[in-house]
Amino acid sequence: MQRVKAVVFDWAGTVVDYGSLAPIGAFVETFAEFGVAISVEEARGPMGLAKRPHIAALLALPRIAAAWAERHGRAPTEADIDAVYGVFLPKTVAVAARYATLIPGVKEVVAELKREGVKIGSTTGYTRDIMAPILPLAAAEGFAPDCIVCAGDAPEGRPSPLLLYKALLDLNVWPAWDTIKVDDTEVGVAEGLNAGAWAVGVAVSGNAFGLSQADVAALAPQDFQLRRGVAAKRLAAAGAHYVIDSVADLMPAARAIDARLVHGERP
Repeated sequence: MQRVKAVVFDWAGTVVDYGSLAPIGAFVETFAEFGVAISVEEARGPMGLAKRPHIAALLALPRIAAAWAERHGRAPTEADIDAVYGVFLPKTVAVAARYATLIPGVKEVVAELKREGVKIGSTTGYTRDIMAPILPLAAAEGFAPDCIVCAGDAPEGRPSPLLLYKALLDLNVWPAWDTIKVDDTEVGVAEGLNAGAWAVGVAVSGNAFGLSQADVAALAPQDFQLRRGVAAKRLAAAGAHYVIDSVADLMPAARAIDARLVHGERP
């Protein structure tokens, strides 16, 4: 690498938790405790946001807001968002470590980037409480980034660039266009774009595809290609400069970005 100085990864669906499964059950179960049924598809919609804003976004959806009003006799309030978040957080802390397995290829790609002098950062919509049990498990498997920036570490989360700016500050890297942000969600891609970095979307291992590795492997080829195309289009529409299946496929995109930087291109 001649110009790429850092790669900043998202966590769930990008480097751990194939399919970004850990938060989904917690969202569905939490809303059920408040008498409101939500679907997996609805729960996935705002994925990538910090979790309290994610809950706020769900409660703002017309169908869910109407279901809440029918159950509770009023529209959801800020106090309700806090109450739902208060139930959701311990559920996610409890389950997150069970989904902390590294996605295949992450360890090898990160090692290759480091050999070429590239710094490794991370940002996440998880809080530090949620990340606490994940970090040692990921480190034991070979992923220990040079910095970890969590929801709440900056005044505003995704799609603002502030988490990524803090990561660049921690890494002592600038300008932002010498950085690649890798993420499986639209708001994570927007985080990279809003920072002035290159954005690489992860289509198959993450939220946009939404299946475990075993379930992906069990798909018929035509079904896989259909879902893959839909996921890739979502990330491309969000502005991703490149879309890959998983982090295992990152190096060709990273080298292409490096070559474009050498020739004076910017994101």
